[in-house]
Amino acid sequence: MSELLALGVSHKTAPLDLRERLSLTEGRAAGALRELTDVAGIHEAAAISTCNRTELYLVVSDPVEAESTALGVLTRQADIRPTELLGHLYSLRSGEAVRHLFRVTAGLDSMILGEAEIQGQVKRAYELALVEGGTGPILNRLFRGALAAGGRAREETGISEKNVSIPSVAVELARRTLGDLSERRVLVVGAGETAELVARALVRRGVATVFVANRHYDRAIGLAQRFKGNAVRFEELPEQLEQADIVVSATNSPHHIVERDDVEQVMKVREGRPLLLVDIAVPRDIEPACREIGGVSLHDIDDVQQIAERNASGREAEARLAERLLDAEQDRFEKWLASLEVVPTIAALRERGDEVVRRVLAENDGRWESLGEADRERMSAMAKAIASRLLHEPTLRMKRSAGSDEAYLYVSALRELFGLDVETEPEAEGGAGSNVTELRRKST
Repeated sequence: MSELLALGVSHKTAPLDLRERLSLTEGRAAGALRELTDVAGIHEAAAISTCNRTELYLVVSDPVEAESTALGVLTRQADIRPTELLGHLYSLRSGEAVRHLFRVTAGLDSMILGEAEIQGQVKRAYELALVEGGTGPILNRLFRGALAAGGRAREETGISEKNVSIPSVAVELARRTLGDLSERRVLVVGAGETAELVARALVRRGVATVFVANRHYDRAIGLAQRFKGNAVRFEELPEQLEQADIVVSATNSPHHIVERDDVEQVMKVREGRPLLLVDIAVPRDIEPACREIGGVSLHDIDDVQQIAERNASGREAEARLAERLLDAEQDRFEKWLASLEVVPTIAALRERGDEVVRRVLAENDGRWESLGEADRERMSAMAKAIASRLLHEPTLRMKRSAGSDEAYLYVSALRELFGLDVETEPEAEGGAGSNVTELRRKST
């Protein structure tokens, strides 16, 4: 019987420096998925990696063994010791894993309650797992269900009514620090989805011109044109830092793109003008030591938490409505999951009954030497009929339970009681044959 397992860290359990080390770029995520699915006991795998979390979702045979394997993959990817994750890593199984992914996708587990970006991030994580061949029937159904549940939560409740996001909070942080932004020169580093949301939030706050720098100049041009801004080449970044009042960085770079030495040189020519740096990338784009430089204010993604919490006030009631909606979606998924196991469990139960009959007849074959072939066939048929009658009622109840709340309980109980998930040693079944022999001896 397969089981769902979710393993990871988030902003609730791990500091930013640990999250950024565990962060999986698309290439690293693809490598991790291949490594995981190469393991015999891991049947399906998907990975979510955002600024707030890195999580693995697995379908496994043995959760304990798979957890150890997955931990090894994560720590090797991050080049850290497993002990560094003590107290930061969470491991969820079965229904808890399902509920967690549904809450994540709905934005209920985010730093900013109801954030919209996570829906797209989960979708891209699922698409990557599909491309890499990591998913199967269970994760396909799980992720599709989670995306549907997240969409419903946003459409049918008010958890996203203020359209709050990490980029918008980053811009709000700049406004609270510097006041009116309309006359400020703003540089956005990056040209992806997050950078676009930053640019949109800046324009809403009255910023007239946004300057966009990106390693791929054509992408910088595309983003700048959408907001009537200016694109700059990445190699011009030092000159742009000299002129900017605000820098918001949101790239997917695995390394710092702004170092302390760079900023120190920039501040020497700024003639005392302060510089506000807002780094919302994970891993971080801007070296944390930059905040030690006079005249520089540096805020990272964890610094948005205070504003985010204030913006979330009043949404608690909407979050409770969303939780109830997720209850129904989770129930639908778990009924489907339980129904998957009904047919193979019935087949395994019947096979176990036939196996017992075969072994008992074989072990006692020498006791019935005087019987003719016809009698032997009748005895075999009778033994099979007895086993079939004994299993008839459990089989009927299993079939009737398919898709119901009781299905999982029936499946679990039968597989445990009849040992359907373990290989039965011949000696164990031999005990049944010995009992038959002993009864015959006492009756003669």
